[in-house]
Amino acid sequence: MKTAIRLLIVTFGLATAAFAGVTVSSPTTGTTQTSPVHFVAAATSTSPITAMRVYVDNVSVYAIAAAKIDTPIAMSATRHNVVVQAWDSKGTVFQQALTLTVSGSAPAPTPTPAPAPGLPTPPATAFTYTNIDQMTGWLSCTTCAGAGGSGPTASFSMVQNQVSPSMDGSAVKFSLGGTTPYSDALWWKQLGAVNTASNFKYDLYFYLTNPAAAQSLEFDSNQANGLRRWIFGTQCNIKNGGTWDVWGNANGNWINTGIACAAPAAFVWHHLTWEFTRNATQVTFIGFTYDGVTHYVNRTYTAAPSAVNELNVAFQMDGDFRQDAYSVWVDKVSLTRW
Repeated sequence: MKTAIRLLIVTFGLATAAFAGVTVSSPTTGTTQTSPVHFVAAATSTSPITAMRVYVDNVSVYAIAAAKIDTPIAMSATRHNVVVQAWDSKGTVFQQALTLTVSGSAPAPTPTPAPAPGLPTPPATAFTYTNIDQMTGWLSCTTCAGAGGSGPTASFSMVQNQVSPSMDGSAVKFSLGGTTPYSDALWWKQLGAVNTASNFKYDLYFYLTNPAAAQSLEFDSNQANGLRRWIFGTQCNIKNGGTWDVWGNANGNWINTGIACAAPAAFVWHHLTWEFTRNATQVTFIGFTYDGVTHYVNRTYTAAPSAVNELNVAFQMDGDFRQDAYSVWVDKVSLTRW
């Protein structure tokens, strides 16, 4: 009887272990696909899954701190070797390999007609806060920068008056590090509530030496009037789709604009200008100009309730699955409102 019980335990243990790993339900290995390819995969283990990642021809193209993947991934028209990999909380690695042939791109949707060239020009009566990066009184946090305002803890710092690299001899250096994957840091500068303003232009320059370490970079402005809060949240989502995203405000989620944003070039100053507008209950992302190229977003979302009064600008750095340390220099930050 003891032998039978021992065999039953061993058999049960083997059956349990067989379920640990990565399962890719889409696409199927050996098939021909059109780009973007829809990836659906899940990972299981006896310990919690902490992250998953997709490699195409030995290059990481997608990562998520979850046990499931359901996302489109752009791929060139050729044969590819793909690996979907997962990690659990004990550091155990699971992976599933497959081969795909991509025949081309799916037909692009008919674009919404863009307005006349050029973003709105602020009127002569507009007011501009200049050199916000040089102002005192910046605030910051790390856990509040995570999902739901309760994320993991990162190490972070902010050092002003950086002579080099700098556009005007006084840049600010933001740094992110730590050991917890996908931890973040947020900095913001309160400018004083201005409830009458409904149009905004957020302008800045930024510079990286190690852009490959960044998960995403967020450039935000926020306004609240005691009744509503308008979050002009934007991010260059470098490692989770490579697109510009905007914040859905009352929906509480990031929304892909379909406009590409790859890792910024290193050792180069990048110029970014966003323009926003709002009415009593909605926020509209008009468009942005990045390194001289203008893109029209034209997305409108419902604002969330708020009991505070404020106007601020904000910058956030997001860590990747290894929490690779990196720094971003930011300079000539301004906000124009009217």
